[in-house]
Amino acid sequence: MDFVTLGVQLLNAIQYGTVLFLVASGLTLVFGILGVINLAHGAFYMLGAYLAYWIAAYTGSFWIAVVGGVVISFVVGLLLENVFIRRLYGRDHLAQVLLSFGLILVIDEVRQLLFGKDVHSVLPPEGLRGAIQLTDNLSYPVYRLAICAFCLVAAAIIFLVITRTKIGMIVRAGAENREMTRTLGINFDTVNRYVFAVGIALAALGGIVVAPISTVYPGMGDSMLILSFVVVVLGGIGSIGGAAIGALLIGLTDTFGKVFFPSVSSVLIYVLMAAVLLWRPNGILGRREV
Repeated sequence: MDFVTLGVQLLNAIQYGTVLFLVASGLTLVFGILGVINLAHGAFYMLGAYLAYWIAAYTGSFWIAVVGGVVISFVVGLLLENVFIRRLYGRDHLAQVLLSFGLILVIDEVRQLLFGKDVHSVLPPEGLRGAIQLTDNLSYPVYRLAICAFCLVAAAIIFLVITRTKIGMIVRAGAENREMTRTLGINFDTVNRYVFAVGIALAALGGIVVAPISTVYPGMGDSMLILSFVVVVLGGIGSIGGAAIGALLIGLTDTFGKVFFPSVSSVLIYVLMAAVLLWRPNGILGRREV
């Protein structure tokens, strides 16, 4: 493998890892902070992709699709938290699994009624449809580079909000000791509602940005759900930094595994997870149990 090909594969790994972090960070917020096992997280990733297709087809603008898809997903998250999810706080995990599985069935049925079973495509923005020529026979799509840049900026914003703002301080305090934060007068019902909605919006945003390179099809969120849970467990439940490290490790493992070990590439991610958990049972940046 020459240096150019190695560089292309490294870019692919970073692009995959950053998108995976975008989706998994939403699951980290919902699972790690609210304590809710949301099996419908992949369905919201798919919902974002379908919203991108629908809005872009109606308006002719991918940028409107990005904004509109995130706003719609955020509102859906607020409604679902207010009607259903808030009843699950403190309940056993079986109730959470059953409700979120029911949401998967409902979202999939709505998707089938509105869009059918066809595969749809979404065009990248006008200025990002070209490719950079690397060699005589090798080029790299501009839109993939744009995804890397966009997801890195989004990751930086997430880190800044969680670590440098009052809202982030409240969220982290609630994750550590919810009863104490309530004693201090913090209305955690409102915090829960917005944390859940942000988690759903991040999943949908991942589906939106990936739609132009993966196409939009039924069941596209299934594999992303599994990988997101792997990222959360690998990085440490409730750790945004751990999710970032885990997502990049999975991106590198999956991309280079398909290049060097194609026959067993699908297993390497789970081998990586097993190895990390043997080393650190609570994940890379997970809190140690006292």
